[in-house]
Amino acid sequence: MQVLYEDNHIIVINKSASEIVQGDKTGDTPLSELVKAYIKEKYHKPGAVFLGVVHRLDRPVSGVVVFARTSKALERLNTMFREGGHIKKTYWAIVKNRPAEPEAELVHYLVRNEKQNKSYAYTSERNGAKRSVLRYRLLGSMNNYHLLEVALQTGRHHQIRCQLAKIGSPIKGDLKYGAGRSNPDGSISLHARRIQFEHPVSKVLIDIVAPVPDDRIWQSAEHLQQQ
Repeated sequence: MQVLYEDNHIIVINKSASEIVQGDKTGDTPLSELVKAYIKEKYHKPGAVFLGVVHRLDRPVSGVVVFARTSKALERLNTMFREGGHIKKTYWAIVKNRPAEPEAELVHYLVRNEKQNKSYAYTSERNGAKRSVLRYRLLGSMNNYHLLEVALQTGRHHQIRCQLAKIGSPIKGDLKYGAGRSNPDGSISLHARRIQFEHPVSKVLIDIVAPVPDDRIWQSAEHLQQQ
């Protein structure tokens, strides 16, 4: 577990693609419990440790996850995430098919199928659909793959995965949304790269960048940005 930032009110973790943020039907130990154990040991806390889950990443997605260490921080962060505009989230996605445009805003209407745990994107409004907006730009190309930077304007179920697939650029390893083959470790090549927000208590700007996974393609992508 990689801690990117911590203070008395929040703790920020770089999640690996194999971890779940909260407990689910798999019964696997969630990241939230690992963080609690870390806090309990580091600060010698007796009894139960408070930890609030503010937002989630899909299990096969890696990157930055924020947790609240106090009820005050949890309440304020929940409001910030719910209202939108207070949190700036930037993702990196590796795709096999280069988008037609190097930079664009995508607007679709997403319908979530609970049974399939999948969302479907449409270009026009329909019953039950949620308007979904993101901006992407091409950062570079390497090893027959392309690196996109994605900024979410809305937060919908599988939004980035679904919208990029809709324009013919499914994320590497994402079989559910049309990738040709899976990644060896079961991940998909989507990484929550950066998060920026006002600290819920101190009000200072928090700006955190999560290192990419230790993987050949991801390392090539990061090297591409350092040139």
